[in-house]
Amino acid sequence: MQKAFKVTLIPSHNQEVLINKTIGCARFVYNRFLALRQELYTTEQKTLNYNACSQQLTLLKKEIECLKQVDKFALQNSLKNLEIADKNFFADLKKSKNKKGVGFPKFKKKHGCKQSYKTNLTNGNIQVIENRLKLPKLGWVKFHKSQDIAGHVVNVTITRTSSGKYIASILCETELEKYPQVTRNIGLDLGIKSYLVTSDGEVVDNPKYYRTQKRKLRKANKKLSRSVKGSNNRVKAKIKLAQIYERITNLRDEFLHKLSTRLIKENSIICIEYLRVANMVKNHKLALSITDASWSKFTTMLEYKAIWHDRIVQKIGTFYPSSQTCNSCGFINPLVKDLKLREWTCPSCSNYNLRDKNAALNILSEGLRILTAKSGGINTAGVSPATPRLFKTAAVGAPDAITACGELVSPEVIQAQIVEAGIA
Repeated sequence: MQKAFKVTLIPSHNQEVLINKTIGCARFVYNRFLALRQELYTTEQKTLNYNACSQQLTLLKKEIECLKQVDKFALQNSLKNLEIADKNFFADLKKSKNKKGVGFPKFKKKHGCKQSYKTNLTNGNIQVIENRLKLPKLGWVKFHKSQDIAGHVVNVTITRTSSGKYIASILCETELEKYPQVTRNIGLDLGIKSYLVTSDGEVVDNPKYYRTQKRKLRKANKKLSRSVKGSNNRVKAKIKLAQIYERITNLRDEFLHKLSTRLIKENSIICIEYLRVANMVKNHKLALSITDASWSKFTTMLEYKAIWHDRIVQKIGTFYPSSQTCNSCGFINPLVKDLKLREWTCPSCSNYNLRDKNAALNILSEGLRILTAKSGGINTAGVSPATPRLFKTAAVGAPDAITACGELVSPEVIQAQIVEAGIA
């Protein structure tokens, strides 16, 4: 499997100049050939593919000297990115109006967007030894070693952040040591007051990193707005503001990584709600708190870590009334739609329910019900007709399936049954 390792580079002055020049050349090539594609399509209703652009790039290097001084893979990958963006746009045109989300490729700016370039491994031009990284044209660059980089290097992406740091993302082909199998299942109810509440009753507090740094952000923004445009003080103020935002992002990512890793390590099946965050942030009273919580990123982390370590992340429907339903008798109480109501007693069975824990219990039971329905009928004797449906709508990671008897079937058994039955 492929895994990326992020490290912070410590380049010398000459290396820093060359990194900035490479980023600039990659941006120049992208913009030049995007303009060429637009012009050709407007005049002749034709377009250029990657091979045609690559041939013209070779001729362009003879005209512009600085393109010879930088890494050739950075320029070629820039053309490949343009090709991918172009194909994604035309593929998106075929979708229905409500599902469109990819726009026409835009010109890259020097400021205000991601500044990076990618280089590929060939003939040993990229190497990692202890805290040093060898890169094409740059040579050996030192970096802050925070983790061991294991595996065979595939490519490296160099990014310059808004705060002036240089980050290298080293993509490696590696074998991951999986966590031992467990039998514990859990339901998660994500929230704002508490980040999440589990079906076991554990409450994880919401750190609210953006709100805790809001005063510093306000002060830094004021200093930036009052500085003179083009002055050195404005550059310093801009970097200071970027550093605060970067710190917020790093703190949040650390919290999400630690939490998601612990949940994946301790549980076999994790059931969560499918949240439509884009619709939820339309509520302007809760938008800041929702974006600060970063539920989508947390869910993404759970999903790819579940694939790594043979776990199941099962999502339940957006409109499932997890908070309104009594986990004891199934009675739906419409009064619980009010977010201020944090605890309630069921009118049907008199069961006392804490809002978030009750929702987590319902999410767990609904998730297990969906998994059981998907895998119904799987046994060691053969594959049932329901099996194809299981693998078309399986939960993320889905290493194990639950039979109608409530037993877990290992992925090896399921895969052997699929091969034996001849299911594609």
